[in-house]
Amino acid sequence: NAPRIRMDKVSPEVYEAMMALSIASAKDIEPSLAELIKIRASQLNHCAFCLDMHTHDARKQGETEQRIYLLNAWAEAGDIYTEREKAALALTEEATVLSAGEHVSDATYARAAAQFTERELGQIIGMILTINAWNRIAVTTRNAPPRRG
Repeated sequence: NAPRIRMDKVSPEVYEAMMALSIASAKDIEPSLAELIKIRASQLNHCAFCLDMHTHDARKQGETEQRIYLLNAWAEAGDIYTEREKAALALTEEATVLSAGEHVSDATYARAAAQFTERELGQIIGMILTINAWNRIAVTTRNAPPRRG
């Protein structure tokens, strides 16, 4: 299926601003953690395009199949993920699923603040908001992943 519209073609300024935000939010964050954040948010948002892209990118960086497959159940996966990764994933989930009356809890924020410097935390928050925006663009425009293999 073709996308409804191509944002890079019809709204290049928006697309370029999103690309700049993606690059800016990735600074000072290890690429493996960045991909886990992007995959988890994309799972929650049911964004097939971003799931395909970021699982592919994670594999290219050496991420294991086990960690990719278990990401949907990271909290139950024992020591498969580091405490740092778990803190980032918890923050990703709460900042992504903003249901009526629910916000990022003090406990989740404190858990992340204990694992990351303020700079890193700012970058992670930026990354979470950026992947959520990309997910919403892809889902709204029905941008489907390419067929692989």
